[in-house]
Amino acid sequence: MVRYVQDFAEGGREQADLLGGKGANLAEMTRIGLPVPPGFTVTTEACRAYLATGAEPEGLAQEVAGHLAALERAAGRRLGDPDDPLLLSVRSGARYSMPGMMETILDIGLNDASVHGLARTSGHEDFAWDSYRRLIQMFGATVMGIDGALFAEALARRPDPGQRRLLVEDFRRIVRERTGEEFPQDPAEQLRRSVRAVFSSWNTERARVYRRREHIPEDLGTAVNVQTMVFGNAGPDSGTGVAFTRDPATGLQGVYGDYLADAQGEDVVAGIRNTVPLAELETIDKKSYDQLMRIMETLENHYRDLCDIEFTIERGRLWMLQTRVGKRTAEAAFRIAAQLADEGTIGWDEALDRVSGEQLARLMFPSFDTAGAGEPLARGVPASPGAAFGAVVFDSAEAARRAAAGEKVVLVRGETTPDDLPGMVAAQAVLTSRGGKTSHAAVVARGMGRVCVCGAEAVEIDAAARRFTVGGTVVAEGETVSVDGSAGAVHLGELPLVGSPVMRYFETGERLPGVVDAVARLMEHADATRRMGVRANADTPEDAARARRFGARGIGLCRTEHMFLGERRRLVEAMILAEDDAGREKALAALLPPQREDFTAMLEAMDGLPVTIRLLDPPLHEFLPDHTELAVRVASAEAAGGEPDPHDVRLLSAVERMHEHNPMLGLRGVRLGLVVPGLIALQVRAVGEAVARRLRDGGDPRAEIMVPLVDTSDELRLVREEVDAVLAEVSRETGVEVTCPVGTMIELPRAALTADRIAAEADFFSLGTNDLTQTTWGLSRDDVEASFFSAYLERGILRDSPFETLDRQGVGRLVRIAVEEGRAARPGLKVGVCGEHGGDPDSVHFFHQAGLDYVSCSPFRVPVARLEAARAALVPGRARSATA
Repeated sequence: MVRYVQDFAEGGREQADLLGGKGANLAEMTRIGLPVPPGFTVTTEACRAYLATGAEPEGLAQEVAGHLAALERAAGRRLGDPDDPLLLSVRSGARYSMPGMMETILDIGLNDASVHGLARTSGHEDFAWDSYRRLIQMFGATVMGIDGALFAEALARRPDPGQRRLLVEDFRRIVRERTGEEFPQDPAEQLRRSVRAVFSSWNTERARVYRRREHIPEDLGTAVNVQTMVFGNAGPDSGTGVAFTRDPATGLQGVYGDYLADAQGEDVVAGIRNTVPLAELETIDKKSYDQLMRIMETLENHYRDLCDIEFTIERGRLWMLQTRVGKRTAEAAFRIAAQLADEGTIGWDEALDRVSGEQLARLMFPSFDTAGAGEPLARGVPASPGAAFGAVVFDSAEAARRAAAGEKVVLVRGETTPDDLPGMVAAQAVLTSRGGKTSHAAVVARGMGRVCVCGAEAVEIDAAARRFTVGGTVVAEGETVSVDGSAGAVHLGELPLVGSPVMRYFETGERLPGVVDAVARLMEHADATRRMGVRANADTPEDAARARRFGARGIGLCRTEHMFLGERRRLVEAMILAEDDAGREKALAALLPPQREDFTAMLEAMDGLPVTIRLLDPPLHEFLPDHTELAVRVASAEAAGGEPDPHDVRLLSAVERMHEHNPMLGLRGVRLGLVVPGLIALQVRAVGEAVARRLRDGGDPRAEIMVPLVDTSDELRLVREEVDAVLAEVSRETGVEVTCPVGTMIELPRAALTADRIAAEADFFSLGTNDLTQTTWGLSRDDVEASFFSAYLERGILRDSPFETLDRQGVGRLVRIAVEEGRAARPGLKVGVCGEHGGDPDSVHFFHQAGLDYVSCSPFRVPVARLEAARAALVPGRARSATA
């Protein structure tokens, strides 16, 4: 029989799939003897069953009743007892942390009778009535679906703690008017409905948005943690707080966190009241502070990582309410990983597994140059580092609207709530006037990599007037501000940016202490760990040199069409307009010297490393002027009674002759080379002569010639014959033996499906996953991304754009076929990827699993690919020798 409920004392952190992250960690803390209020967890299996059927699974109610009875016996109190009530909290707890996305209900068990018992046993009547109003407020909003703003407005009308009894009446009237029913007095009903509400909160819109943003699977469900209440709002000797064993923003060691006296945990996380630094707890309650420091050390040693801790002090007694491996910024992730490895707490493999390519990319972004900026407009808590600017907006809907129109925005709020998530996703930065490093805004922004400044108390927000003021300065909606999440500062206008020290390290090798040194050491271990090589897509000697500085071990794609732009476009026009063989050969001869110089420089920049040179890929009409522009020019000249420019007339005729309804699937790639005489010979000769020159100069050129858009082995065979003939001719003319491997791009489904035949003619394969994705999906990237893709992502039809992260089921299957069948026909066949997916972290892991030899990506993504290739190799059983 399936068990749906488990006591805290029965579980452990290894059961996070079943108990959720919060339940598993509560069980773990209980197991190691920390002071955890007793309770039990309703498992994720129960949630999934409830969501599938709309009803509780059979036996759940009996299990909950049994665990509740055990809890009552241990506490010596009964749930909702009118004389000495046991009160419970009900909290969600999914497998992966989703801060603020789902629901919590506190003080279950209070009713019109037990509130008096709580007042007597606590000796604090205001506290008892305040706890009752919290229950009605949370239960009303979460379980009964009442707009939470109604409760907030009523609370604002009665802010005095002495009015809490009247406030309860106000809240009960709101419940009655909005639902037609009284607030439930039966504690068992309160508990049952609360558990169901937490199950249902898994499918709220904000939870769905968060999961899509964080790539959390939709089918996991949430566990529900039912726990004995402890009260941080029981008087001045009570309080609540959040602590981190290291600074989640910078990674530095020390005492980090927030404390709020005479308050519940929701007050801290919501940012409703500004907290004091955790260090001040030592003065407020030294006994609890010292105990907390010991527990924090215990937890960090036990979890071997930064821990995020929630605690409550009830009348001088410390209770642990939650711990988890804490979310952190990119800077903190690298510093903490290196620190723990230095301390011997974890090994360098594990340190590498705790950072990501996405985090590394964030560290390469620039920061603000504040040298001439003057004093900031306002200061607050540096909650999530980085530099961002944008137009001020005051609500989530406006943020999303403007961002969808391409505008950069900064979301400004008193404090954020889970309902603000769409606006936080859309914004470049978040600014709040209340809250600290553990507020909702700070926690969510850090997890998303958004810039965030919290608790900027000088910022007075008038949301109705769509403006905020600081002193005498008024900032209206739409005005630009710059938010410095590292310094906790806000400036008017758009500040200039300066380069990142991590980027400078990759550019120059300058290795500064702190995060740069941590990055450098982790990258060194990555290069010693990865199996796959990393190359760069580069079309100029400058890009090639930069890619090499960034750690590229060769060029995986040199797009020769980029060498035909600018002034050289006229030479291509001359070739297209040539009326006979002599004219075309003359035009090709004019193109040869600049191509040769380009290739020579590229080979010099990558001396000793492979340079894969792709023959001309796009259709020739792309090198001609726009048809409309030409037609208007010719028609205007004729309308004016003159003779149009003969060159324009010839160009227009050529453009019309070459017009294709779908150029992407037309005369391009290998087809172009086979149809236009001399084009392949021109490019191969330029490569061959560049190789010969580098060899004469004492270099070590390693050019590879790649044929694009191959569909059949015969196409590649014919091109290869011409390549070999031209290189043999160059060898005779120069007296230098010139040979180059010849391979092809696998970018059409047919090529992947006939890879065994094509491999017979190829020295290597390079997977062109951009076009392979377009032709497999039947999508034109430029068209669909501007039309329906956003709707597909929003509705969950797609989790990611297949042009950004490789579609493993479809395109990935073709990749595996190409690799496996190509190597079966030609053992040792080198296979790489040169599409943009080569720099995407998730795709890099797939390419490692598929057995590719290397990935190639833009120069700026090379460090990311190096790191992710190593992290992919950490999977047990993978080889760990780095190759190019």
